[in-house]
Amino acid sequence: MTIRSKIAGTGSCVPEQVLTNKDLESMIDTSDEWITTRTGIRQRHIAPQGQNNSDLAAEASMAALSMAGVDASELDLIIVGTLTPDMPMPSVACLVQRRLGATNAGAFDVAATCSGFLYSLSIADKFIKEDPSRKILAIGSEVLSRRTNWDDRTTCVLFADGAGAAVVTGSQDESGILSTCLHADGSVWDLLTIRGLGTAYPVDQELLSKGWQYIEMKGKDVFKHAVKALESVAHESMAKAGWSNDDLDLLIAHQANIRILDFLRERLNLPKEKVFINIDKYGNTSAASIPIALDEANRSGKLKKGDNVLLISFGGGFTWAGVTMRW
Repeated sequence: MTIRSKIAGTGSCVPEQVLTNKDLESMIDTSDEWITTRTGIRQRHIAPQGQNNSDLAAEASMAALSMAGVDASELDLIIVGTLTPDMPMPSVACLVQRRLGATNAGAFDVAATCSGFLYSLSIADKFIKEDPSRKILAIGSEVLSRRTNWDDRTTCVLFADGAGAAVVTGSQDESGILSTCLHADGSVWDLLTIRGLGTAYPVDQELLSKGWQYIEMKGKDVFKHAVKALESVAHESMAKAGWSNDDLDLLIAHQANIRILDFLRERLNLPKEKVFINIDKYGNTSAASIPIALDEANRSGKLKKGDNVLLISFGGGFTWAGVTMRW
């Protein structure tokens, strides 16, 4: 029988503090109607000072481990997709390893922005296929609120904080990951970027005055690239799994914008009930968006054993990815 990797448990964590569109009306020149119509977002969760990326990632991981019935000491590897680490060194994955007490696990971060979780899941898939006895944590976790310019009305309404995790193990039944697809195009890096806080642009007064420590996005251009890449990787992923559109039971795409999700649903000719949407509650949490949605779908009973599930993402870099699995 074919050995596959499968998700044995999911978990998620978002900060308690909620920032609604009404709250934003008192902060910047915007309105609840404008935000909801253009993005689909009604509220987002914001981490207070003192609650860091690794805290959210660890909480999500503990929930996933509990569901999977796996002890942290059994973990062989921890992979975290993130663009907002606690610090440049050590990695979020190492801080999570310490927090969990996963003393037998290797740990590293993946920098693939909004595609970070699917990149992490794809790496986990390869490690499991090499040795099905392995147990791996794939995580997507972000604190985007600290890289958001709250004076920029075009971006501050979008981004938020949260984490999601999945325990990946070997499978000897029909469930598991069927295909993975990873892509990138660095030629258009400047359409969605955080220039500062790296080594190319050291932190100084000039950088701070330009706001290069925050997310910069050319929204219309990003939208055009995103819809094209997401549709393409959806078809590529399903073709590798041997599926047609009719075989798909649930699509979980990166929760970036309701218009992108509606476009994908129409292009893939899917009924509304086959497209999972929770952007209204959480906003754009980058690498955390798919694992948060996956956990919510799982715990709500939206996912059933034997379901064909497609995960697709797109983010800065640009990066985009797709994963198909039988639940």
